Amino acid sequence: MLPDFFKKLGPIDINKIKSSIDCVLVNIAEDHIFNDFVSINHLNKNSLSFLYDKESQKSKLNESSTIICSAKKANELNAKQKTLIVKNVQKSVAEISNIFFRDFTPDEISKFDKPKIGKDCYIGNNVTIENGVVIGNNVTIQHGTVIKNNCIIGNKSKIGTNSVISHSIIGENIYIGNNSSIGQRGFGFYINKDKNINIYHTGKVILQSGVSIGSGCNIDRGSFSDTIIGENTYLDNMCHVAHNVEIGKNCAFAAMTGIAGSAKIGNNVLTGGQVGIAGHIKIGDNVQIAAKSGVFNNLKNNKSVMGNPAINKFTFIKNYKNTYGKR
Repeated sequence: MLPDFFKKLGPIDINKIKSSIDCVLVNIAEDHIFNDFVSINHLNKNSLSFLYDKESQKSKLNESSTIICSAKKANELNAKQKTLIVKNVQKSVAEISNIFFRDFTPDEISKFDKPKIGKDCYIGNNVTIENGVVIGNNVTIQHGTVIKNNCIIGNKSKIGTNSVISHSIIGENIYIGNNSSIGQRGFGFYINKDKNINIYHTGKVILQSGVSIGSGCNIDRGSFSDTIIGENTYLDNMCHVAHNVEIGKNCAFAAMTGIAGSAKIGNNVLTGGQVGIAGHIKIGDNVQIAAKSGVFNNLKNNKSVMGNPAINKFTFIKNYKNTYGKR
């Protein structure tokens, strides 16, 4: 059973939702109760979810669940679908997420099971391991590192000095360098002129076996899904992986690579230093991206690109020679 990293405040009745956001109810009873607030891919009975206008919904929606959406989007759904029609979906998602979830208090954490630490582990000086943590065998945790409540760390993993790990499931044979932060809240919020509204991030970070994370890296947990880094993928120093990113197996990202939220990256992908990858795009298998390139569009399997915006490597070199080669 997977651990909980936050307090679930549901069930939440419709009256509390109505008092928090400006909405119009369609096919929803006045005494309706919502059990959970989830992504569209995790709908279950009496759950509440959301759809943005630009999202396409290919799978059949669960009519026992309720969807937050705009009036325009509601017209695309089944007439029987329960909906909460709002003017601004992102603002409503941010507000409602903080109704359904909150962090555990220190008092609540103190009542969790004491940390379970396996055999032949090395725990350095001034390491903090909170309640609920499970650590495997032959694990090394260097000085000053913090492991927050309910994290799982697999066998033979090594964690450097002064790193912070929360909301994470760490596989076996993982290496995490010094001063890295894994599992913090992602950069997801509604921009408000008076006061921005943070989206409560309910996802995790999952590092699969053999992953290596350099020093000074930051990997955000997902908002409503998980941030996942596949087996044997390596991140150099000072890389950033944003919320909901999914990375395949056997990839390597050179220093200062930044991957924006919800990007999907295939297997065997290589990037040079200071590469920037835009959010919500898909990069196929065996792709190579040259240093300082900016990737803004999907890339199919086996592509090799460079430049900003990134284009075919050989086209870029040809264009460069035509422009500068005769000087």
